[in-house]
Amino acid sequence: MTTIEPWVDPDDFPEISSAQFDAATVKVAGKVVNRGGRPKGSDKEKVTIRLDRDVLDHFRAGGAGWQTRLNDALRKAAPL
Repeated sequence: MTTIEPWVDPDDFPEISSAQFDAATVKVAGKVVNRGGRPKGSDKEKVTIRLDRDVLDHFRAGGAGWQTRLNDALRKAAPL
């Protein structure tokens, strides 16, 4: 037997501000879920770059952490 849930008017819910949304805790099945992304204070910047396929394949072949290894290789090559 099917039960019908009562309809809830979406206009009955108050608007959520950006600050409230950013401060919200995300939960799935009652467990807090990490939103991911870079930690606060990280000095990394997301960029788009075109690399030769063989160079990319070389770093990806190393498995997880290939972006960090690529960053380390670039840092080593740059006169910093």
